[in-house]
This record gives sequence, C-alpha cells and structure tokens, in this order.
Amino acid sequence: MKKVLYIIALALFVCACDYDETLQTCAVEVQLVYPEDSVDPYAGVRVELKDANASIFVDSTDANGTARFIVPPGIYEASSMSRYNDTTGETWWQYNFNGVRSMIIISPDSTNKIQLDLMMSKKRIVH
Repeated sequence: MKKVLYIIALALFVCACDYDETLQTCAVEVQLVYPEDSVDPYAGVRVELKDANASIFVDSTDANGTARFIVPPGIYEASSMSRYNDTTGETWWQYNFNGVRSMIIISPDSTNKIQLDLMMSKKRIVH
C-alpha cells in the first residue's frame, strides 16, 4: 500500500513540474518631443524605461526621434538626456535636452505610444 501511495505521489510531483512559463511582453514606442525653435529629432539619443522593480531598459532613437522597446507590462518611468553641438554657423551652440515622465502604464491592450517632452538649455561655445 505504501508503494502505491509513493508511486501516485511521485507521478503527481512529476506532472506538477511540467508547465510552460512564458513572459508576456508589450511593444512600446517613446517619441521625443523637442521644444520649438531648437533642433530637429536626430538618431542616437539614449532613452531609458525603468519599471517599478528598478529594471532599466535602454534604446537609442532613430532619425525621427523614436525609441522602440519590448518590455513586460507594468508601471514605468521614461527618461532621456542628451547634448547636441551646433557648429554649422559662425556662432557655435551647445544644446542640452532632458525629460522625465513617470507613472506610465504599459499593458497589452493599449497602444503604448509615449510622448516625452524635453526641456532645453542653450549655451554658446567659444572657439
């Protein structure tokens, strides 16, 4: 009798360990919005998404200023900080951009398109 119970318990244990664990993910687009009369969007700007567990996902923008992520659903904070030097004219300028947006809910049933408004500071470069 003990052997039969032992075999049944072993069979239940083996069956219980056989499951498929998948992580659901969501596609997210973060569009950087530059201030008027500053610069056009450009490629290579670092964008970060940080979730509630402090996991950080990093991507760079394309030529249109959009960064694309694949992340698990949750609550996120998007941030970006960049520096752009304009040396095309007689006067050279350094533009510093930064922006943060918190409490972004990412879920499979929403569009997950985020606009991140950037603030700008401008400094003359003496050459």
